[in-house]
Amino acid sequence: MTRNVNDVIRKLSPAQRRKVETRAAQLIAEEMTLQQLRQACRLTQQRVAKSLRIGQEGVSKIEKRSDLLISTLRDYIEAMGGQLSLVVQFSDRNPVVLSGIAEVAPNRKSTRKSTHATP
Repeated sequence: MTRNVNDVIRKLSPAQRRKVETRAAQLIAEEMTLQQLRQACRLTQQRVAKSLRIGQEGVSKIEKRSDLLISTLRDYIEAMGGQLSLVVQFSDRNPVVLSGIAEVAPNRKSTRKSTHATP
């Protein structure tokens, strides 16, 4: 006989159901699209576009893409005031922060205006 998740949930006690719902909400909160992340930061596409020195339509295109260059993703995250780090996860070991890939290369020219005054 086939069981579906709703049948299983209905058989849980109210306390167990709350625990499952709480954990589900945590898992959902841990995963966001770029658009959802920007909205959670209360930023508009126009504001991010201004930081990136591109048009609003460029931000829209970035948010819709499923395959981005790491440098594009880093620039987008930094335009929102964040910092990108890449974490590698394996089933048999603790997560590892990958170094050397998400950092800005010393010779890399930024496409954004500098916020630092020049002497």
